[in-house]
Parts: sequence; structure tokens; C-alpha cells
Amino acid sequence: MSSPATHPPKAGSGPKSDGLTDRPDDLSDSADDATLDDIADQVADSADPEPFAADSPEPEKPESRSVGHFAASGSTDDTRWNIPRDAAGSPQASGTFTEPVREFTEPVHEEKLPTTVSAALTSALNQLREAVTGLHFGLDVPGADEARKAQAAVLTQLDDYVIPRVHMSTAPALIVVAGSTGAGKSTLVNTLAAQQVSATGVRRPTTGTPVLACHPDDRDWFVKGDLLAGLTRLDKPGEGAGVDSIVIAPTERLPQGVALLDTPDIDSVVEEHHQIAHRMLDAADLWVFVTTAARYADAPSWGLLRLAKERNARLVIILSRVPVKSRDVIVKHFVRMLDEYGLGEVERFVVNETAVTNGRLPDDQVTELRMWLAELSVDDQRRTQAIQMTLNGVLNSFRNRVPALARHLETQVALRADLRSDVDSAYMSALAEIDEATRNGSLLRGEVLARWQDFAGSGDLMRTLQLRRASKSGQHGPERLRALKGALHTGLESVITSAAQRAAEEVVTRWRQRAGAGDKLAAIPGLGRPTEEAVRRTARMVTSWQDHVTELIRTEGVTKRSVAKLVSFDVQSLSLIFTVGLLGYGTTDVSVGSGNSALPQRLLRGLLGAESLRSISAKARSDLRARIGLLFDDETLRYVDALDSAGIPDEAAATRLYQATYNLEVAR
Repeated sequence: MSSPATHPPKAGSGPKSDGLTDRPDDLSDSADDATLDDIADQVADSADPEPFAADSPEPEKPESRSVGHFAASGSTDDTRWNIPRDAAGSPQASGTFTEPVREFTEPVHEEKLPTTVSAALTSALNQLREAVTGLHFGLDVPGADEARKAQAAVLTQLDDYVIPRVHMSTAPALIVVAGSTGAGKSTLVNTLAAQQVSATGVRRPTTGTPVLACHPDDRDWFVKGDLLAGLTRLDKPGEGAGVDSIVIAPTERLPQGVALLDTPDIDSVVEEHHQIAHRMLDAADLWVFVTTAARYADAPSWGLLRLAKERNARLVIILSRVPVKSRDVIVKHFVRMLDEYGLGEVERFVVNETAVTNGRLPDDQVTELRMWLAELSVDDQRRTQAIQMTLNGVLNSFRNRVPALARHLETQVALRADLRSDVDSAYMSALAEIDEATRNGSLLRGEVLARWQDFAGSGDLMRTLQLRRASKSGQHGPERLRALKGALHTGLESVITSAAQRAAEEVVTRWRQRAGAGDKLAAIPGLGRPTEEAVRRTARMVTSWQDHVTELIRTEGVTKRSVAKLVSFDVQSLSLIFTVGLLGYGTTDVSVGSGNSALPQRLLRGLLGAESLRSISAKARSDLRARIGLLFDDETLRYVDALDSAGIPDEAAATRLYQATYNLEVAR
């Protein structure tokens, strides 16, 4: 037979997922004595010769067994492991169970915390709950799913356990029995309850709905109390039982003041069972972890132990289904693993491998557990200390868990700012593009240029010049004038619409480059193009701007006095000539005919004067930019709405989380 590997996991690290490399290979009942001796020798040889540091003397072992006494780390003494022995010192495989003394039946009274302490804690906890409730992790960035689960876990623990427990410090203690598949949790609860309150069997998973076994006098507290208030109470499992249900099973065999809660497997193939198990653990005053001789090194087991250690929860370990012949080897190896993991001082019990009848173990296998429960029941101080230890561990965990939520939130807020910046940058670029197009003369091409050349070269331009004596005739502008105005309108509208189209496309392109969040937002229909309403508003906006330019010419375009004595210009004609000059006519290399490239500017300066022309030009250009800016602002609201619909809170939400955490520490 190959030599078994007996090296424990390194300190601070959990066991490997296969769970088999750190445990003796052949520990079955069929192994002969020589083989077991060899294994024991190899385990002993692999142990550290000096288990205690030189400056840390070995603690004294207790002279007699006392339930709850912490023995030396790494010890396999039966006083530490609560292993029953016969008169000769050999481990008992069976025996006669003697019922605990029934003087442990004094009713447990609920004791409220001092009013000032309870009020301060309640206020701080309510503030924390409100701050956590208002969080929304709407963007699918790395860690968002974990943040949502962490948020739900904090809220559930506040409602199910923390807030109810701070009000009643010595109310009945809830002991949650948790473990991996097939560990025998339900069998253990049934045995301690002396009746089949939880289903057992070979089919996995067996337990789907949590089952709470308690003394009949404690039933009302668990049925009507606020602990696990979000769960529907049932008298027995059956139809209607689901993930939000709990079965309350009273039994006389459990002492008052303690209750056992059987949970689904922590490594169940059903995902909902994981959530139920962890929700029950979050509401536990004491954690009882059940594992077996065959699976104590599996990764899920150590994951749960690590969580208990991080929460500083009151923990008890039960090693069940231990073969009598190989018990010492298994216990010694498991103790060594626990010690390396920093859990050497955890109270532990051993349950031998034995036959199960009607879903229950022989009573002699749980004698020590019954005594432990009985002592916990009658000792108010001990029970309160256990409850306070776990409650303080949960409150301490908020120091890290809540700021972690705040950091996730800050990531969401920062990404939202980046996504909003993408929108602003795209539309600012579009606005700058329009500014350039309305200055460099590039707009005056094609139809606009043809209409201007037709208007200027046909004589209509000069015919708009009216002698004073003929000004009373009220002539209307020629047809070419209306055609030029329409071409300018269409050209400017096209420039604005094209820029808006490119801006929308740029936003979607930038968002798609932000994998996990922006790409999903970019997939919203319609974001990659301007809205139909924006196109219609652009046409109305250009018309309104042209009318505004005409009004500027009418009210501020006072012609020079020397010119005004002889001629006057039609306001509509002059506003069009002004618009052509404003849009950069003559600044490009486009051929416009001999001597006509600077005509609008020369004519306008001659009629209006340079100072007046500069003033009107600045006002007209500023008004156009403002109108386009308003149009683009309305367009960007589509993207802001998309971001808001993702449920991202404001930056102040993270500050509220930090403040709530600080206030809780002050209240404690």
C-alpha cells in the first residue's frame, strides 16, 4: 500500500478542491491493526516535533472533562473531543443513554437591552439599512454580481438577525446545523429532537426547506418573533414549502432556550439551497458544522469554516461517521488541519460510525451533545456570551462589507461618469464641427453656391438697391432671392443633421468599447441615430434663426449716414447677403467668378460700417450656436435616460454608506 500523504494545508490557505490528498487513504473498518498502526506512525512522524513555540508554553490539559472547555491546540485528548470511553479507557461504540436531568426546564425570559443602547443601535442600524437599500448596481462591470449578492446578504442579515437580536439579548439561541451533502445533519437533528422532524434518506439533496426544532415553550418566540421574519412559518414540510419557508417543529426533548435549525447542504447541486443555507447561517447565534470522516478535507467544508472564522461566529464542529478502529488517526489529522487553519481552539464532538434507525442515531452517540445543549440552556451568562460573540462578529464584519459595497458603488459612479463623458465629448465635437463649417465657407458649395452665383450674376443683387425716390413702390424680392434663401436653409440644416448623426454614432461606438456595461447600453434601439423629432426641430430651428438674422438687420443694421441719403436695401435681401458673408463666402478655393469672391463683405461694410457689421455677426453666430446647443442638449437626454434606467445612484450614496458605518461604530 502506498504511503498516505499527511501534510496539512498551510496556514491561511484552504484545502485543495479534491479534498483527498491531505487525508489518510485507507481508513476503512476492514483495515487490519498493523496497517492502522503504520498509518498512525506516519501521521505522528509527520507532525511537528515542537507544536508550541519556545516562547509560548504548552497550556495545561484539564484534569476532568468539562463541556465547553478549550483544550490545547492539536490535542486529541477525549476531554477535548468529547469522545465517550469505557472503564478500560477504550472508545465506546455503544452504550445506554441516560436522559439529562430535567431540572434544566426553567423558562428562558427575554431580556431587553438598555433603552439608550437599544435606541442608538436601532437608529444606526436603520440608517445603515436605508443606505444599503438605496444602492443600485445597474452596470454589469466586473464585480457587479458579487456586489448585488453582498447587498442582498447585508439587508437580509439586518432584517433576519441583527435588528431583532439587538432588542432581545438573551432570547432563545438559534443553533444552525450546517454541512456538506450527506454529512448527517438531519439525522443528528432528529436524534437530538428524539423524533423525525427532518427528512433523511440516500437521495441527494434531502433537505430543501429549513427545519427548526425547539422546545414547545419557545415555539411562539420563533413563530411570532422578528428573527427570520421574512420566512413563511409551516407546521410541517410539504406542498407550498419553498425557499421562503421554514418548518417549526416543537419537541419536549430539546431544552428551553436553544433551538436547532437543520439547513440544506452548502454544496448542494441546487443553487437555491446554497442561498438558503447561507441565509440561515447569517441568522445563527451559534454555528454547528457537521462533517464526516470521509469528507472533512473537502473544499466546501473549509470554505464554510473560513467564513465562520472571518465572522468570528461561535462555532462548534461535529465530526461524524468516524470508524471506531481508525478514529484516533482521523481525529489527529483533522485536529492538525484545524490547528494549521487557526481553528485549533474550536469546540468539537465526535460521533461514531453506527447504524441509523428511522432517521436517528443511537442515543448514546449524542449524550455529550445533549449535555452541551442542556448546559447552554440553563447558563444564561454562557448563552448570552455566545450570542454576543456572534452578534459582535456580524457587526464587526460590517466594517469591511459595507465599505466594500461603497467601493463597488464608486466604480459604478465612475463608469457612469465615463459614459456620460463619452456623450458630451461626441456632441461637443459635433458642435465644433458645425462651427468650423459655418466659418470656412465649406457650406457654400453645390446648390447654395449655384443659387448665389445666379442671384449675384443676374443683376438681382443690384436691383435690390433702391433709390430713395423709388422706395415707396414696395417691390417684392425676385424669385432668385427666395431660391437663395431656401438653399441656405437646406444647406445649414444638412450640416447640423449630419453632425448630429455622426455624434450619435460616435457615442454608440465609444460605449461598445466599454465591455460589460456600455455595450449593453449601446444596444438600446435608436441610440445610434438622431431622433425624428430632432430632425424636425432642426428644420424649424434654422427657419427661426434666419428670421432672427433678418430682425437683427432691421433693428441694428443702421446704414452709414452718407449712404443712407442715396440708397436703401431691402431687409430680406440684405439679411441673405449678410448670411452668405457670415458663412465664409470667399474664404475657400471655390471659383465664384471674376471679382465676386469678396462682394458680400465689401458691400456689407460699405452699407453698415465695419463696427456694426462685427456686432451683428457676433450676435448672429452666438445665437446660432446657442440654438444648436439646445438641440444637442435635448438629444443627449436620451443617453442620460439610458444611464439612469440602469439604476446607478449618485455619488452621495457612497458617502452615506461610509457615514452609516461610522455611526454604527459610534453607537456600539
